[in-house]
Amino acid sequence: MRNVRQLAEEIVAREGGYVNDPDDPGGATNFGITIHTMRRLGLDLNGDGVIDTADVRALTRAQAVDIFIRHYFEGPRIAALPEMLQPSVFDMYVNAGSNAVRILQRLLVQMGQDIVVDGAIGPQTIRAAHAAAAAAPSHIADAYGIARRDYYYALADGRPASRKYARRRDGGKGGWIVRAEEFIAPRYHLTLAQHRERTAAWG
Repeated sequence: MRNVRQLAEEIVAREGGYVNDPDDPGGATNFGITIHTMRRLGLDLNGDGVIDTADVRALTRAQAVDIFIRHYFEGPRIAALPEMLQPSVFDMYVNAGSNAVRILQRLLVQMGQDIVVDGAIGPQTIRAAHAAAAAAPSHIADAYGIARRDYYYALADGRPASRKYARRRDGGKGGWIVRAEEFIAPRYHLTLAQHRERTAAWG
């Protein structure tokens, strides 16, 4: 498996550079690091006493990689999960915070594990994840990726402003869906027809 720094560098590349999309609740973002995260971490990069879009623009790729490793991998204890789950859960944690863990926990409950869905990786979740991975070593990563894809679709169902992230203007798969399917075996990818059927109700 790729080491955590390689995974973080791939996430930074996937996230891209500076964006300030009014439809994105995260606000101004650079390399996937939001202005809210920078304020939470006290990252006043230009030293003017205010953390604003200028600081977001000033963030470097290397700083973003370090933030992801420390606060989105080590902090949530993703390293304690089975190795095959770590890349996708890490990537999703960057994208959705503790909802990445809730998606996993709900999947584990569906697989028969008795745990609380609280968004935190504690001893119960760690034990349950390893038990589920041992029972279905060839399928659990795909199952998580599919649950993640379903989460994105459901999010767009309820928030029309977010639909552009799940469906392109030409009806193809949007960035969210493409991103989720990077962690799913090709045989479980939706066809274009299936994707269009899933999003048809959006108009």
